[in-house]
Amino acid sequence: MDPTLPGRIAFLGGFLPRLCGIATFTHDICEAVADADPHSLCFAGAVNDRPEGYEYPQRVRFELDEKDLDSYRRGADFLNFNNVDVLCVQHEFGIYGGSAGSHLLALLREVRMPVVTTLHTILREPNPIQRKIMDELVRRSDRLVVMAHKGAEILRDVYAVPDAKVDLIPHGIPDLPFIDSSFYKAELGVEGRMVLLTFGLLGPGKGIENVIEALPEIVKRHPNVVYLVLGATHPHLVAREGENYRLGLERLAEDRGVKEHVIFYNRFVSLEDLKEFIGATDIYLTPYLNEAQITSGTLAYVFGAGKAVVSTPYWHAQELLAEGRGILVPFRDPGAIAEGVCAYLDDPALLTRTRERAYEVGRDMIWSSVARRYLESFRQAGADRKARPRKAFAGWTLASRPYDLPPLRLNHVVRMSDGTGIFQHAIFNVPNFHEGYCTDDNARALILCNLLDELGGKPHEENLDRLATSYLAFLSAALNPDTNRFRNFMSHGRQWLEESGSEDSHARALWALGTGAGRSRNEGHQRLSAQLFERGLPAVESFRSPRAWAFTLLGIYEYLRRFPGHPKVTATCEQLTNQLIRLWHVCASEDWPWFEPIASYDNARLCQALLLSGQWMPHPEALEIGLKSLRWLTSLQTAQAGHFRPIGSNGFCERDGAHADFDQQPVEAQAMVAACLEAFRATQDVTWSREAKRAFEWFLGRNDLGVSLYDSSSGGCSDGLHRDRISENQGAESTLAFHLSLAEMNFAEHLTTPTLNRTP
Repeated sequence: MDPTLPGRIAFLGGFLPRLCGIATFTHDICEAVADADPHSLCFAGAVNDRPEGYEYPQRVRFELDEKDLDSYRRGADFLNFNNVDVLCVQHEFGIYGGSAGSHLLALLREVRMPVVTTLHTILREPNPIQRKIMDELVRRSDRLVVMAHKGAEILRDVYAVPDAKVDLIPHGIPDLPFIDSSFYKAELGVEGRMVLLTFGLLGPGKGIENVIEALPEIVKRHPNVVYLVLGATHPHLVAREGENYRLGLERLAEDRGVKEHVIFYNRFVSLEDLKEFIGATDIYLTPYLNEAQITSGTLAYVFGAGKAVVSTPYWHAQELLAEGRGILVPFRDPGAIAEGVCAYLDDPALLTRTRERAYEVGRDMIWSSVARRYLESFRQAGADRKARPRKAFAGWTLASRPYDLPPLRLNHVVRMSDGTGIFQHAIFNVPNFHEGYCTDDNARALILCNLLDELGGKPHEENLDRLATSYLAFLSAALNPDTNRFRNFMSHGRQWLEESGSEDSHARALWALGTGAGRSRNEGHQRLSAQLFERGLPAVESFRSPRAWAFTLLGIYEYLRRFPGHPKVTATCEQLTNQLIRLWHVCASEDWPWFEPIASYDNARLCQALLLSGQWMPHPEALEIGLKSLRWLTSLQTAQAGHFRPIGSNGFCERDGAHADFDQQPVEAQAMVAACLEAFRATQDVTWSREAKRAFEWFLGRNDLGVSLYDSSSGGCSDGLHRDRISENQGAESTLAFHLSLAEMNFAEHLTTPTLNRTP
């Protein structure tokens, strides 16, 4: 046994029998390393994408619920307690929970062994959240494995990763013999045919329709061709759309007159069966539509088996098929696909030479060779990491463990909601039907549902979808089709009480709809949100309320998550940002660094909007003003005892005038939590994370009266803090303010560094 090699090796990712490429890879690399080093103990942690999980083999020792943040911490505890020597993480943004897969960071922050991360996707143009996730993933990994030179290039040029930290290890493949395809054709009943193959989980990004469009020309020149599409439709696509994509491909084949030349085999096949299909193949086709694919396991499998390949030029294909090892054709070009296929079919000698070159290169890709290179990467990771004690409780002081946030309890939100929406007010903790509904609160509630859905948590999934549907339906009904303005107040009898609401309520609706468009995983919700957002946005151009500008900007940045570069939305973003900056220059002074002569309500939203503009546009002046104004606001809202004291609504705070200490409103604490967390994300200055925590603790009793506004038994929140008592009513605005703050704190816990959760 080599003493420099790790003894206990854990692999983290999906795992068979889950049907996805990462699950297959995690299984295969785990087995290959176990075979390459029989003295090591290899086991896996499996990420589940469904509540019931899977029937895993014994190799899987622990499981993570994709959406449950706490399960990632429990996974870290398991790894630490079992004294694992190295953790090998399979990273793909889509398989871990949280925004851009950010839940994974909760585990990586707490494990105390070297981490080797295999990057299955490397984005050259990440959005701001993806960039933050990637930067921390890089920082918390001792070594990074890429499968193509392009991946190492992007890490160096985009993420400033030194070459010495990166290992280039190809995608592993089974060791298949170089044989003639005739034997396996007979086994599959396609003898005498020239077999074209595409395999893997089906989805629109695979571009299979372009091959079917190319088939009439191919068949005209080579009538004995058959195109075999092997693989099940991706389970997530089936859940959303059923088999619409596959059925559309079948109809296309019939329309083009080639249905006798196309075989769909709708199965996720075993490795043994896959070997037979690959063996029967003459030409493999990967007509993918996206250049930014850094690795393709299916391409590696077939190429390494010595098959000729015709492919679009995504990054992995460009490298693997260079120097005559395959044919590259333009994206979305059926004519070029036909020419590439026929180039091989017209010239059997070229086909044979290409196969031989591919097979020769593929010998370095077989799993036994790949496993040895992974073991060397593990050894290097251990050597790079300085020795330190790894006792189970060594780092579990209050200063280093996560801040203990209250558990999510939506009982009162559910109680306050019906099929129409959420009621505005409550009498104690009972909905007040008499006061009806309003757009403001339904907008807040829709934002909450989208944030919680992204954070995950099994007990609430069914409730969230039902509630989000009601809140979105309310906003849809609130938009007056004659004016494209949102109405605000509705009676319990579902009668609108005005033709249009305030500018602020209109903008809050846009904020919620931008969030639905940018974050919702329900395609119907996403599309309706985007449609309503685009219809309601033009009205803001004439608004005069600075808070309406800020709320709209918050919605714009949510919308741009999914629709970056939308010209009209981007133009409005620039307009509103500039209006806030002009307002600042007109009003602000050294002793009053604020946008207006009064600091009233939801104040920190003005700062938050400029902080986002500063980062996304980017706009350095907006960022500077956002930080300066927020710094002043935090000092203004700090009591002499050091706790958070929001500006009171009973008079607010005027320049050279009165400063009301009461009545203190939950929305002000919520705005401060969100703005300070945004400042932290922009600067990484721990002062801001501490300010966010201080504002959040106002809800929990760190306030002037030392009394908690949050009712942990029901999940409700009191409507305000008076000079001598808390309000006994738990209305929608206040309850949603607490839950939105809690969601923001949970997001921050895994989007930022652990200093957020340390006691100052």
